[in-house]
Amino acid sequence: MTGDLLNIQPSELKFPFELRKQSSCSMVLTNKTDKYVAFKVKTTNPKKYCVRPNSGIVLPGSSCNVTVTMQAQKETPPDMQCKDKFLLQSVVAQDGVTAKDITPEMFNREEGKLVEEIKLRVVYIPANPPSPVPEESEEGSSPRASVHENGNWDASLLSAVSRSLEEPKEKSSEAWTIISKLTEEKTSALQQNQKLHQELELMRKEISKNRVSGFSLLFVILVGLLGAVVGYFLKRT
Repeated sequence: MTGDLLNIQPSELKFPFELRKQSSCSMVLTNKTDKYVAFKVKTTNPKKYCVRPNSGIVLPGSSCNVTVTMQAQKETPPDMQCKDKFLLQSVVAQDGVTAKDITPEMFNREEGKLVEEIKLRVVYIPANPPSPVPEESEEGSSPRASVHENGNWDASLLSAVSRSLEEPKEKSSEAWTIISKLTEEKTSALQQNQKLHQELELMRKEISKNRVSGFSLLFVILVGLLGAVVGYFLKRT
């Protein structure tokens, strides 16, 4: 929102609304002129809001931040609507003036004097707005949590949180069961492997023993045949 003297951002005062909690918003006043500009902020509900600073001087070409704090509210207004309004008055001031020099008479309307007035409305927004992109639920998954505009948790959220607290215990039990089963299978496999090694070693020893025995018998037979042949030739000679 812009006027002849000041540019105001934003054009609405938006307060995150939450029961029993203070809420604040800020606006920036920018001097569009080459002169000193005095400003003053008024509201239709002064007991409900605190404005700092509620008046001041904006130097030529510079900006000033104004913070508006809303007191904690005990009830949620219907449909989150607010009828409160703010009025920002601004006027050209003499060069070199300070905030201490501002008086209520400076904003009185007089002939030949420009007193600019800009109205600002109050808008309540949820303190915890829902995600702009809705998440699709899947079969077997826990229901998505939802938040009402007044900040109260939905019943489905409490149910989801309760299930999420129980799931780790169930998953932990299943994990221990699987680990125990795998440990038993590993132990059984190691024992069977050790047994196979033992049987293989016995087979190797048996084969080695048979080879030695066969060689000895063959040697005896050959020696006997050789002795018979030698004896036969000796008799003939």
